[in-house]
Amino acid sequence: MRSRPKILLACLTCALILLPKALSAQKLAVKTNILSDLTTTISLGAEARLAPQWTIDITGSYNAWDFQEYRKQKHWMVQPEARWWFCESFNGHFLAGHVLGGEFNMADPLFPFSLYSPLRDYRFQGWMWGAGVGYGYQWVLSPRWSIEAELGIGYVGTKYEQYECVRCGTLLGEGVSHRFAVTKLAVSIVFMIF
Repeated sequence: MRSRPKILLACLTCALILLPKALSAQKLAVKTNILSDLTTTISLGAEARLAPQWTIDITGSYNAWDFQEYRKQKHWMVQPEARWWFCESFNGHFLAGHVLGGEFNMADPLFPFSLYSPLRDYRFQGWMWGAGVGYGYQWVLSPRWSIEAELGIGYVGTKYEQYECVRCGTLLGEGVSHRFAVTKLAVSIVFMIF
């Protein structure tokens, strides 16, 4: 897999630079998804207020490591999201719509409950894209710190190559898949910059 950490970093940097300050109403936050971080996938996000009940969030994740017994869950992904807050931004309930895109190279990853069993016996690499809707809640802990939880569901498409085994390089075939899936699962620590 061709790693794309520079693309991910560039997307997050552009989000911070291009978000209009006049519309942000002095509200900008950075965050990390603890659930993602626990799987050795680095996550970083930025969220800005556009209106009293609207924010825009962009999150990126990156995993570049191989594990014991040829396990791998290498990937990079970017996920922009628009949020509508029930009361006020950065506090309480919200509904969200998001899109996602990225690249992956996986073999026998440490997924719970054997979510996708072919990954145990084969290696898959390729591109992913999708869109979904989500519901979340943010608990304000202090003027600067919050904890946020979100669950999103929707469509995920992949264009992939399948290889013979988790460590072999023999190409078995190519394909495209379309699935209804969990598109976002996050418990994040949020820090308000201003």
